[in-house]
Amino acid sequence: MDLVGARRIDPRPAPRARGGVLEWLRRQLFSDWRTGIATLLLGGLLVWVVPQFIDWALVKAVWTPDLAACRAAQEEGACWGVVAEKYRLILFGRYPFEEQWRPLIATLLMFGLVVASCIRAFWKPWLAALWAVGLAVFFVLMYGNVMGLTKVPTDRWGGLPLTILLSTLSIALAFPLALLVALGRRSNLPAIRALCTIYVELIRGVPLISVLFMASFMFPLFLPQGMTIDVLIRVLVGITLFAAAYLAEVIRGGLQAVPKGQVEAAATIGLSYWQTQRKIVLPQALAMVVPSIMNSFISILKDTSLVSIVSLFELTGSMDMALNSDANWKPFKLQAYFFIALIYFVLCFSMSRYSQWVERRLNQSKQR
Repeated sequence: MDLVGARRIDPRPAPRARGGVLEWLRRQLFSDWRTGIATLLLGGLLVWVVPQFIDWALVKAVWTPDLAACRAAQEEGACWGVVAEKYRLILFGRYPFEEQWRPLIATLLMFGLVVASCIRAFWKPWLAALWAVGLAVFFVLMYGNVMGLTKVPTDRWGGLPLTILLSTLSIALAFPLALLVALGRRSNLPAIRALCTIYVELIRGVPLISVLFMASFMFPLFLPQGMTIDVLIRVLVGITLFAAAYLAEVIRGGLQAVPKGQVEAAATIGLSYWQTQRKIVLPQALAMVVPSIMNSFISILKDTSLVSIVSLFELTGSMDMALNSDANWKPFKLQAYFFIALIYFVLCFSMSRYSQWVERRLNQSKQR
C-alpha cells in the first residue's frame, strides 16, 4: 500500500520517441505552415550565402603575409595574411617586441587560474592564496623592474593580456560588492537602503563611457597637487563600480524570489541575519539567477573594449592601432576584425557553456 503523498514510480522504461530524426525535423522545422515557410526562406538564404562565404574566406583566401597577393585577391578572397603579419601587435599591443614572452606567460597563467576556479575540485580555502600568488606573478611579469626584468609602464600594456586582466579583476571585485549592495537595498535600515539605491540608480543612469571618462580625466582634477593614481587602476575601479551596480540588481531579483517564510523559519531557530543569508537565502537566490549572472560577466568582458577611449589599447584598440599605423595593411581591417571576433566568441561561448553546466548541476541537486 502506497504511503499518502508518496510519488508512485513506474518500473517500466519510458517510451522511445517514434520517427527518429525525420520526426524531430518535422516537429522543429515544419510544425505548421508559418514555420515551414520561415524554414524554407532561411534555408534558401543559407544555401546562397554560406558557399559564397566559404569561397571568400577559405578557397580563394590568401594565408601568407604577402601584400602583393592580398591586393591581387582583394576583390575575390580574404587576406588572412594581415593576421599573420600583425598578430603580435594585435595580441600584445605596444608592449616591447623583444619582451612579449612575458605577457604571453602572464596571460596563460591568468587563464589557468580562471579554469582552476571553474573546477569543483579546486574549490578549497587555498584557492584564494593561489589567486594572490598568481596575480603577484602576473604583475611582476607585466611590469618588471625586478629580478632583472625590464620595466614596462602600464600605459604600454595592451591586447589580450589587458582584456583578460580587466575583465577577470572586474568580475572578481564586482561580485562581492554587488552582493553587499543587493542586501543593502533590502535592508530595514533606511540610511543603508537609501545609500545603496542612490549608488545603483546613479551608476545605471549613465553609460560606461561616461564612467571611464570621469575616472580617467575628471577624477585626477580632484586629487591633491602632485598626487597621481595609475590610469589602469582608475579604469579598473570604474568598470568594477559600473558592473557591480548592474549585477546587484540581478542578485536582488534572486533575493526577492526566495520565500519569506524561509527567513522567518531561520529566525525561529535562532539563526542570525548573516547566518540566514549565508546558509539559506543566498544559495537559493544565486542558484535562481545563474544565467543572468553569467550574462553580466559576459557583458563585462565585452565592455572592456571601451577602454580604448582613455588610451588603453586592449584587444580591439590594439588591432586598430596596428592597422592604422600601417597604410599598406589598413584595407584588410575586416579580416582583423574577424580574428578578434573569433577570440571574443571563444571566450564568451566558453563562459556560456560553463553557465549551462552549473545550471545542470544545480538542477540535479534539486531533484535529489
